[in-house]
Amino acid sequence: MTEGSQEAFRSGMIALVGRPNVGKSTLMNRILGEKISIVSRRPQTTRHRVLGIHSTDAYQMVFVDTPGIHQSKRKINQRMVQAATTALEGVDAIVLVVEALRWTGGEDAILERLRQVSTPVIAVVNKVDRVQPREKLLPYLDELQGRYPFAAIVPTAAYKGDNLAPLLSELEVRLPEGPALFPEDQITDKSMRFLAAELVREQLFHQLGQEVPYATEVVVDRFEETGKRTEIQATILVERESQKAIVLGKGGRRIKEVGSRARQAIEYLLEARVHLELYVQVRAGWSSDERALSELGYEE
Repeated sequence: MTEGSQEAFRSGMIALVGRPNVGKSTLMNRILGEKISIVSRRPQTTRHRVLGIHSTDAYQMVFVDTPGIHQSKRKINQRMVQAATTALEGVDAIVLVVEALRWTGGEDAILERLRQVSTPVIAVVNKVDRVQPREKLLPYLDELQGRYPFAAIVPTAAYKGDNLAPLLSELEVRLPEGPALFPEDQITDKSMRFLAAELVREQLFHQLGQEVPYATEVVVDRFEETGKRTEIQATILVERESQKAIVLGKGGRRIKEVGSRARQAIEYLLEARVHLELYVQVRAGWSSDERALSELGYEE
């Protein structure tokens, strides 16, 4: 029990699922108050399962941010979807994030998967701030309730952090009683090395053309904390020489901009000075190579 309270402490795992680009990572980052999962306006930015740990005096919620569930024949995408669907197993609650006024075949496919589990599902209707007039939202909410026996439906605007308290209340009552799963000051299961690589990859999504970011991966070769600053060397993998030229940019300007912005983001995360060196290497077909995907940390 928490000190000075008769309420038993609660802790548990919560899976965040949805199709790509509905705001799962933004929602988790807002709840944590820290940027743990990278975000962009492009679908399939999230590639790995990332745990986000939200602790209070009364409970600990361990959110599992997952890649968007979608159909694809690419090996890397298949592994991403497998990571997302595996996250549905052994959790105490599931949060299905959908976009206000939008429903696609992707959501239908996810509901079919959810019908195979008995875990309570809460629907989060995101981006409601974009709905004008707001009355247009009511028929959508009614329609949503008819699609699936959701434990609750919570409208939110994750980007602004609006209406998160009702969601946390709905989740808290569904957590089992028990001790914390992680130390109270821990906010993720990922290392700083992993997060640094992700922040570089985020900049690639922000600054490159439509297709090239999906052919890139970032590997941190060196991560060394010295007395004054953190030294990081990372390699950006691409699949073709033409992509390497695009990442580098004319006179190396693009990779310098990627490095500059990524360094600022990493310094904010680490609260320390960072020296970041980036290199680009062609590794043909890495996103379709089962062995390469395993080496790069993609779950089987």
